This record gives sequence, C-alpha cells and structure tokens, in this order.
Amino acid sequence: MIDSHCHLDHEPLLSDLTNVIKRSKEVGIKKILTISTSFKSFDRIKKIIQEDEMIYGTIGIHPHETSENKITSDIIVKNITENKKIIGIGETGLDFYYNNSDQNDQKISFKEHIEAAIKTNSPLIIHSRDAEKSTFDILSDYKNQNPKILMHCFTGSKDFAKKLLSLNAYFSASGIITFKNSQNLQETFKFLPMDKILIETDSPFLAPVPNRGKKNEPSFIDHIAQKLAVIKSISKSEIVNFTTNNFNKLFFN
Repeated sequence: MIDSHCHLDHEPLLSDLTNVIKRSKEVGIKKILTISTSFKSFDRIKKIIQEDEMIYGTIGIHPHETSENKITSDIIVKNITENKKIIGIGETGLDFYYNNSDQNDQKISFKEHIEAAIKTNSPLIIHSRDAEKSTFDILSDYKNQNPKILMHCFTGSKDFAKKLLSLNAYFSASGIITFKNSQNLQETFKFLPMDKILIETDSPFLAPVPNRGKKNEPSFIDHIAQKLAVIKSISKSEIVNFTTNNFNKLFFN
C-alpha cells in the first residue's frame, strides 16, 4: 500500500516519527508521500524525507497559506530539480469554504503551481473545496499542456468528477469514504474507473472509521483500502494492487 497524502511534519506525527514509520511498515505500506503546505512546512519535509527510504515529499503552498506565502513556478522547479525525493507539486488549489486567503491570491498561486508541474512533468496535488467551477476553469486553460492532476481527498460531486476525467485526472480516496454520511461520495468512487484511484490518510486529519475522532496516521490507511474494496466490490488485495500501481504510474513514469 501507499499513503499518497499525509502531513508527517504536523504533530503528533512529527515527534513520534520513528514509531509512525514502524506502524506503517507493519500494515504493509511501501511508500509515504508527505505534503508541503507552506515554506516552513517544506523546510521540515526536506529533513523528514531523509529519515527513511520509503518517505517522499512535495513542494507547494496550501490555498489557506497563499496570502502569506508567495511562491513562483521558478522556485518550485528549482527545488524539484535539486531534490530527487521531492516528487510532486502541492498541495495547491482553491478553498472558498474558509477563505483563509484572498481568492485572487489563491488563483495566482494555483497557476504558478500548474505551470511548474507542466515544466517538470510532475504531478499536481490539488485541494478544492467550494470551488468546483473555478478549479475546473483554471485547469481547463492548461488542458492542451496535459498537466498531471491528482485531486487529493476528493469530496466533489459526480459531475465535477466527470469533468475532471476529461482532463485525465486521478482521484484520491481518504477516510471520509468510511463516514456514515458519505453515501454520495461512495457512489462517486463507485463510478470512477479503478485505474484513476489512489488512497490517502491526510493524517493527522480525517481518521477513518473505526478510529474516527483520533489523530490519524498512515497505518490507518488499511481501513480506507478495506472500505474502498467494499465500494468497488473487489478484494482488498486488488485495491492495494490498483492503487499502488496508479501511484507509481503517476509519480514515477
């Protein structure tokens, strides 16, 4: 299994990293991708990826942080080029639910990330909340340049998913698919083609059932894989094989 999105630089994971890695290996995780959300976050990630060969990282500015953290495509390209274990760009995108940063700042930052992803042929890890139209419109402007798109912790509508498939996007299932009130999302993942799905914990957030309410960690991804197997009516081992192959195809091809 591969946890395609977590935040090892957040507590309580950071101070317990040795045990977090140990528990991850015990459930069969082969790779962990820890995600950048700010410049300070990226500084921590550059150290974390040296802790174990299974850990990889990204560079990016979360939409919540775009008013305080101004990034350019040149900065991203430089860091991707210099760090072989930095394999993705993001988490970027748009969040109009909280509006913690100015919407225009979010859009400018998003475009810088997209342009860097195109220049480096690196996957773009996208956060989109209450911003389906704007997210799709911006991505559509770059359609002819074929950016590699990964919709992280996807909770969007089936209609949004259909549109994103036209851009050859991938979709990551988080612990939210295990929640009782996620029937619509489960139906969307039932609809999505298996060769476009990854799994993630987004730890330390969004712990899956039966650990809901606890601080999440990568080893809990086992519950997400089990639930996705039920949704897709296939075995857990098939889920593991598909999602692992999809991750490796997206990030290492």
